[in-house]
Amino acid sequence: MKRTDDTPADPVERARLLRRVHSAVLSGQRAPQAPRPVVFESWRRSLAASVDPERWEPPVVFGSDRLAEVRAAHPLAACVPLLRRTLLDAADGTTHIMIVTDADGNILWREGHPNVCRAADRVHLAEGTTWSESSIGTNAMGTTLATGRAVQIHSAEHLVRRYHSWTCAASPVHDPETGRILGAIDLSGPLHTMHPALPALVSAAATLVESTLRDWMARRDDRLRERHRDVLRSLRGEPGALLSSSGRVIAAEPGDLGLPERVELDRPDGALLLGGREALIEPLDDGYLLRAPRQATAVTAPEPPARRAPTLRLRFLTSRPVAELRGREVSLSPRRAELLAVLALRPDGVNAEQLALALHGEQGNPVTVRAEIHRLRTQLGHDVVHTKPYRLAADVDADFLDLRAALRAGRLDAALELHRGALLPSSEAPAVRDEREDLITGLRGAVLAARDPELLWRLADGPAGSDDIEVHEVLLTLLATHDWRRPTITARLKRLLHDPS
Repeated sequence: MKRTDDTPADPVERARLLRRVHSAVLSGQRAPQAPRPVVFESWRRSLAASVDPERWEPPVVFGSDRLAEVRAAHPLAACVPLLRRTLLDAADGTTHIMIVTDADGNILWREGHPNVCRAADRVHLAEGTTWSESSIGTNAMGTTLATGRAVQIHSAEHLVRRYHSWTCAASPVHDPETGRILGAIDLSGPLHTMHPALPALVSAAATLVESTLRDWMARRDDRLRERHRDVLRSLRGEPGALLSSSGRVIAAEPGDLGLPERVELDRPDGALLLGGREALIEPLDDGYLLRAPRQATAVTAPEPPARRAPTLRLRFLTSRPVAELRGREVSLSPRRAELLAVLALRPDGVNAEQLALALHGEQGNPVTVRAEIHRLRTQLGHDVVHTKPYRLAADVDADFLDLRAALRAGRLDAALELHRGALLPSSEAPAVRDEREDLITGLRGAVLAARDPELLWRLADGPAGSDDIEVHEVLLTLLATHDWRRPTITARLKRLLHDPS
């Protein structure tokens, strides 16, 4: 084979050589040149994942209805304008597109030259699709996420033949808070647009984003220290530390506690040894306080009583779902409300696959669910949402659980009082939808079976029975001749029969 440094400089000539290399290697023949090691290793990983070089459609994981929500929740969302200025505005007229993915290779943003965007649409290089190596084979975005290094993939270095007319360069972006990869930044375009500076430009953009994220993290740390500066002082000599939401130590008193850079938050009952004593991890609004009280028992002594779990109240049978934690209302997006509903319905816990099925059905992606759980834990606290399995560690007080219990106990008066509305009526999550229908069906069936006019009136006058013809018909047969409600029920029934919609 020829040495790899004999590769032609002209991108079109190089593409011709790479196509011969691609065909030879995949057919087991002698190649005119060895693939670059990063490409060969990527081909091997991709083929091991059963990627077919003749298959060219990446899977779609986010529809247009979910894309805005997923984007808004991603840590790189605030950096997209910066990337636009760096990679697109500064090179007006470039024949490339800028792509930003999440850590799983899902394309969240794609912007750039209109003609290139149209060409990308034809090969499904589009927002909402997955470009991990295991999904679509060797490509700059997937390979940079797999290796954690900046990568350029040109022409037939792509495993899937459909993309041999494309060139791309990508670089990973790391979270300064956790060190984990947040996603990839990529420039892609027709192979004739290849330029030697392309990888350097993308790497510089990734470095700029990481630097920006680091600056923002430092500012958050400063605000957290300022907001809770009196907390450490109030310990009055007890060893303690202020932690970020991920457990990173940002302040300690005294300063030489010998703590690691990051404290593992997922510990039984928050237990941790600090200065030879058992420490406590206590949640703050935007972080945690780690402290070792003087009255803490020595390591060899019997374990102290477990701390009382926080109370999480969920009011999801209303027009607007409300959650309260430790007496304070928590702002909920529709997706997080669904997450809490499913976790409340599964008190023994679920794994990522089960949670993905409950939230998204057969198309659910466990990787996406893990990211959603991570954001929920950051908001509520690691002591409220546990992992392995995913479950709520708080004392849950949920109106929909109370309604279910009332129905099972035959307490129909209490059930009608609780059912002020359907459970998250706009949710299409399979587990939520099933529970919503079960509650309405159960309430309706129990009240009809009781044949009590007072209960039937309350059902007909509420959200579960206001448009139910059978409920009104049965109630009409049970009401006394001179009951003041008969004319009302008769009028409603007439409207329902003439306009059942």
